[in-house]
Amino acid sequence: MSKYQDAKKIGLRDKKTNKLVTVYPKRIEGTDEKIEENVKFWFYQQSCSAEETLKGLYVDVLTPAEIEALN
Repeated sequence: MSKYQDAKKIGLRDKKTNKLVTVYPKRIEGTDEKIEENVKFWFYQQSCSAEETLKGLYVDVLTPAEIEALN
């Protein structure tokens, strides 16, 4: 079963604090590996300093409360 199969939204979290850093704005599709690659590439494109920042982040599914807070 895919980790992101039923996810409504995904984003990047800090590895140390588990705090949500950013929400991926695009459609979630593909294999877990491809999704993670797409999210990290999208984040990398946002800033030249993103490469260092990415080392401390991981892709994760947003909780229902986090999704609600976006609306």
